[in-house]
Amino acid sequence: MPEQGSVGLVQTQYFTFAVPPNEMLLEGGAKLGPITLAYETYGELNAERSNAILLLHALSGDAHAAGRHTQEDRKTGWWDSMVGPGKAFDTNKYFVFCSNVLGGCMGSTGPSSINSASGKPFALDFPVVTIGDMVSAQRELVLSLGINQLLCVAGGSMGGMQALDWATRFPDMMKSAMIISAGPLHDAQHIAFHAVGREAIRSDPRFQHGAYTKESAPDAGLAIARMLAHITYLSDKSMRMKFGRKLRESGALRYDLDKEFSVESYLDYQGEQFVSRFDANTYLYVSKALDYFDISRSHGSLDAAMARVQSKLMVLAFSSDWLYPPHQSEEIVYALTRQNRNVTYANIASDYGHDAFLLETAVMDKLISGFLLHVMHPNATDEPPAQTASGKPAEVEKSSDYKAQRIDYDLIIERVDRGSRVLDIGCGNGVLLRRLQREKDVQGMGLEVDEEAVVSAVASGISVVQADIDKGLSALPDQCFDYVVLSMTLQVLKHPDLVLREMLRVGKKCIVSFPNFGLWRVRAGLLFGGRAPVTHNLPYAWHQSPNRHVLTIKDFREFCTGLGIAIECEIPLNACGKIRFWPNLFAEEALYVLSAK
Repeated sequence: MPEQGSVGLVQTQYFTFAVPPNEMLLEGGAKLGPITLAYETYGELNAERSNAILLLHALSGDAHAAGRHTQEDRKTGWWDSMVGPGKAFDTNKYFVFCSNVLGGCMGSTGPSSINSASGKPFALDFPVVTIGDMVSAQRELVLSLGINQLLCVAGGSMGGMQALDWATRFPDMMKSAMIISAGPLHDAQHIAFHAVGREAIRSDPRFQHGAYTKESAPDAGLAIARMLAHITYLSDKSMRMKFGRKLRESGALRYDLDKEFSVESYLDYQGEQFVSRFDANTYLYVSKALDYFDISRSHGSLDAAMARVQSKLMVLAFSSDWLYPPHQSEEIVYALTRQNRNVTYANIASDYGHDAFLLETAVMDKLISGFLLHVMHPNATDEPPAQTASGKPAEVEKSSDYKAQRIDYDLIIERVDRGSRVLDIGCGNGVLLRRLQREKDVQGMGLEVDEEAVVSAVASGISVVQADIDKGLSALPDQCFDYVVLSMTLQVLKHPDLVLREMLRVGKKCIVSFPNFGLWRVRAGLLFGGRAPVTHNLPYAWHQSPNRHVLTIKDFREFCTGLGIAIECEIPLNACGKIRFWPNLFAEEALYVLSAK
């Protein structure tokens, strides 16, 4: 019996194909064939063949993504924490499969494969391959399984680049894609690290111009390449917490040139483990394929490449990843947004660095399972949760985290045209966007800074981008939304003037609501009680409040006048509805429709 949550014992399978006339034309101009891909499968393909998910591995990975090959195996697949019954890639629901890339050394055709023309391993006679070549070979595997459209392609690091290439190269062959810990290209820093690693391998005396034997391989050079690469997978904080300046052996410093620090032992171990399972020539070829990667190269620009995307995309980054930092993921996200594509983005807080995509399973599980649910079942229930992700009742959660049912929602929905494009800033868990999608058939996107709220929004089927609105919307073009909504969030912003200007630049009309601090109960509390007020719309003690700005209806009118913003509509509100007289005194909140003069 497999352990709970495990796919159990799995077996590697092999698919060999020959594209007529028996060779595949590679991007570099060479021809290669026949080609074999090693792959593993988990779960069952349904009768409609609509539940297939292709997983894509990183540089040092392989087809073994989950489970064990034998009962005695101590080590499970590289993403075992994410693949299995009840996990993010739930094998009770989905048919999940993963192949070793073209150029690999774990069963797929690569430099260590036998060249039929010579009867010897290809070695450096193997043609240079690209990420695109890997993806083209994977397509043949997908078609051989009788799958015409994948539910999702997903991968991290090099796997994320493959997923991005899939989304642009074969855009009609998937419903969704996940690009995790990856960027749109390899820049100079990436290339530099790989160049040093490749040079370490080639400088090993046992390299023999790539014509080494298995028994006499350039293990020292490959180990150094792995040690160097592994440093880039960690973060400064994770290394500090794990190793600090601990010594390999207790006692004083020896003051010699031998290895003394525990981090040195760790890197030695990583190098030793790697050379026992990986081929040095494959490292050269696959790292070179990564360095060649630039998704915009064949399309002219990143925006042009993203214009080819037809599927729903999720992009995940990690705050401490300095190998593929979040700003590189954001380049992809905002290019997709400029092309009016359906994209969700989260920048997950983590101390693990690039390795976080293998370790931050708790948050990824929620994001990925929620995302896949709504890809598989677009009309899945979208009722808001009774509580927020933090467990706090909705009525006391801060406004930027959660939007409970509020009196301004009906008025906002009334003023949004059917079928329009809407950006909801500070969308919380997406209650308003869900109603707009259901009642007005809008194409909506949320902007939210809080990670828990982003997770809740994704779980409800909302496309949301995790971003700090105080940093502006400069990545978005003018007038790309019909409406931009800022609901009960204005008072918590650091730079409300910048935000309003940006809203009016990217939106044709803006709808803003905020709590009125001029309400008579607030005034009375200060006048007679001498204490900071706590009301339904301001449910915080002074030391817990996220509100930076104490504004009234009169303040906002003057604010708009000073910014040159036209107020098309002003609706003062309380729990009973619209206020007709003395709104600055009797309104609990106010809603405005704004436009540029």
